[in-house]
Amino acid sequence: MMPVGPLMIEHRLIERMIGVLKRELDEIRKNGIVDVRLIDAAVDFIKTYADRCHHGKEEDILFRELAEKPLSDEHRRIMNELIEEHKWGRATTAQLVEAKEKYRGDDRAAEILTEPLQALVDFYPTHIEKEDKHFFIPVMDYFSDDEKDAMLQQEYEFDQGLIHEHYENMVAHAENNN
Repeated sequence: MMPVGPLMIEHRLIERMIGVLKRELDEIRKNGIVDVRLIDAAVDFIKTYADRCHHGKEEDILFRELAEKPLSDEHRRIMNELIEEHKWGRATTAQLVEAKEKYRGDDRAAEILTEPLQALVDFYPTHIEKEDKHFFIPVMDYFSDDEKDAMLQQEYEFDQGLIHEHYENMVAHAENNN
């Protein structure tokens, strides 16, 4: 397996959570009521799984190794865009947390959650497509087989401290309860 294989597999779980959030967004707009537990779980998922685990492997392993390679201008541009998009995702998740706290203080304020929630629902599919279809596979050509194997091993070691099963179960539970 190439080092981008686990990253692409993780994208599928992130897409599932985004589907859950899209349904929640529709419910908020329909009835003005927010499932705060679901938002808390989604924030936890985005911060821990999507950002720390997934983006962590991208930034701390793949992008770090790519920075040492003579990348084409296009690949360097895309990598820099992806890094900026990760920062944007963190900031937007923080906005969602702020909005959720305001909502807890005012049950009439459900609409304040819709902007950051919509932004995240719109962001992730486009971001994932850029990585999957325009970046991950082409940049593998910069690496030897030994380098790819070493990165894959680093990813496995990175994941040892994280708990994929927990988040897979959390998403499945959210899917079934929404």
